[in-house]
Amino acid sequence: MRALSGIQPSGKLHVGNYFGMMKPALELQEKGEAFLFIANYHALTSVNEAKVLRAGVRDVALDFLACGLDPERTVFYRQSDVPEVHELAWLLSIVTPLGLLERCHSYKDKVAKGVPANHGLFAYPVLMAADILAVQADVVPVGQDQKQHVEVTRDIAIKFNQKFGETFKVPAPMILASVAVVPGLDGQKMSKSYNNTIELFASQADTRKAIMRIVTDSKTVAEPKDPATCNVFALYKLFATAQEREAMAAHYRVGGLGYGEVKQALFDKFWTAFEPFRRRREELQKEPARVEQILQRGAARAREELCKTLKAARQAVGLE
Repeated sequence: MRALSGIQPSGKLHVGNYFGMMKPALELQEKGEAFLFIANYHALTSVNEAKVLRAGVRDVALDFLACGLDPERTVFYRQSDVPEVHELAWLLSIVTPLGLLERCHSYKDKVAKGVPANHGLFAYPVLMAADILAVQADVVPVGQDQKQHVEVTRDIAIKFNQKFGETFKVPAPMILASVAVVPGLDGQKMSKSYNNTIELFASQADTRKAIMRIVTDSKTVAEPKDPATCNVFALYKLFATAQEREAMAAHYRVGGLGYGEVKQALFDKFWTAFEPFRRRREELQKEPARVEQILQRGAARAREELCKTLKAARQAVGLE
């Protein structure tokens, strides 16, 4: 099984990224061929400063390597280092119906929120399809809310194959049903867009400050509370053992527990869990040439697959 995942370097990675995308992507190393790319071309639809984009790429690379990515088992690369994907995107665009792109939720949602409509934002799903089809991925791990991205890719692949002959493997979405939506500081889904995140590698002071800002209800320490509706508990249980979760939930229900105490417990759990990752990241940060070498080696391995796919697509349409 060959799986492909990608992540945009559009801001500091956070707890929601870790449990929603990073951890499942890292687990793929144990299950088959894993491809993971840093989607810096995609990030250009939202990042407009060159230095910010370069820093974002560096941070994503450091974060994944620190959290356990093994470049010997995962093909890890920067999207801009595999130029073949852009020619493939053009070949896919000639079979992509306008209506298919107009129906994409991501485009409609962003425009509704005031993001300027441009070709890059509109054609984003075609480049995404090229990313996936270029490596002939069998599956693409996504949450339920991202399933449409893979469905669009499937539609484009099927249309190309019908028009020009069997060229692309039609990928399937690997729905990460076990991944819960991680709440942010305000109770909405944790997202950089909402400015409600807990960064993975912020300072101890900034991490504690963020956790202490988590929104709760106004119940007093003495009052019983419902753990099922508490943002702090929802985050705490991501790091706690089953026994710890049960004990904390029971404490909620009987009363005598203040939210400040739970926030401190959450901070302790988070800080301890990421301690080895922080040490690893600090070491990697001292070796930028090594990190760059890992990305370049990954790009070379990815291009071996991309070049084969592009050659087949060029032959199919008559360019070769």
